Amino acid sequence: MSLPTSLRKSVTPPELEFIASQQLVEIVPLISMERTAFISGAYGPLRPPQKTKIPLWMAVNLKLKKKCHIVAPPWLNVDYLQERLAKETAEKEFSELPFRFAEISKVLLDVASDDLENPDKLRSLLKDLREARQAKSREGLNHLDASELSLPNLCQMEINEIRPFFIQSMAILGQFVRQADNQMQDE
Repeated sequence: MSLPTSLRKSVTPPELEFIASQQLVEIVPLISMERTAFISGAYGPLRPPQKTKIPLWMAVNLKLKKKCHIVAPPWLNVDYLQERLAKETAEKEFSELPFRFAEISKVLLDVASDDLENPDKLRSLLKDLREARQAKSREGLNHLDASELSLPNLCQMEINEIRPFFIQSMAILGQFVRQADNQMQDE
């Protein structure tokens, strides 16, 4: 969802990708490497062709150096995304997806599309899924009231997109409620 500059007071998408880079992904290493300690933890050992889990940032680094193949997460496949898209368009609720699916899928499609099955179809499905979820977000924001709003299964990127608008809207709604309460007390 595109917001005017005045409302963009949240974390930027590249910053969200950076945060998501701590997520563990599975790789097939093409090199051997002993267990290595980093600030975020120790990872390895890497022994080809044995799969291992490492943070996304490390997998991207190794992939760019052609030292591993990244294994797609179980949710990043055509069948799963088609099922989610069908649910998204058929039901009022948001379908359940990993919290950082948008960021992780973007990074993997940018860096490791050769390791993914049918990357063009994945891009298309992710775009359609995102548009369907954005439409639901906009519809949900049209029905804001001062008491509560429940939008379960929103992902990090979606929360980040609606946060500035939501905060301003709730502040205005809160003023209306206080004014109405004051008017009722004066009567």
